[in-house]
Amino acid sequence: MMAIIICVFSIAALLPFVVWYFRAIVASRRNVQLSTRLQELTGITSEKVKADDFARLLQLVQLCPEQEDDQSDIRAVGAYYNVLAMLGRMARTVAPDLAAWFERERESCSYFAAVALDRRISHSRELFSQQLADRL
Repeated sequence: MMAIIICVFSIAALLPFVVWYFRAIVASRRNVQLSTRLQELTGITSEKVKADDFARLLQLVQLCPEQEDDQSDIRAVGAYYNVLAMLGRMARTVAPDLAAWFERERESCSYFAAVALDRRISHSRELFSQQLADRL
């Protein structure tokens, strides 16, 4: 019984740090402007990223060549987004203000995915340009 209590308290103490970690990852891309190429391709502007765009953006990210430095962040933000979606659905009837916060956080996750897609598209274009230059 004591082991279960210690485990529950340990998880409860660790939870704020996990949330801060996820929020720090998302915040690291918050001030990055989306390129006009991405805005034309997806129809998304920096001001109009919706929470429900996340799945579509993540699918597009997966189509682009992988970069070593962002794959773990993308997985972490995906997990964070799914937890926020679940908590947001539960909070809609009980705490509408909290549900609105969950929605804003989900929008931030979608913006993170848009920035990741923009970076991968730019990386893909650079790779393509290098391949063309090597052939010539």
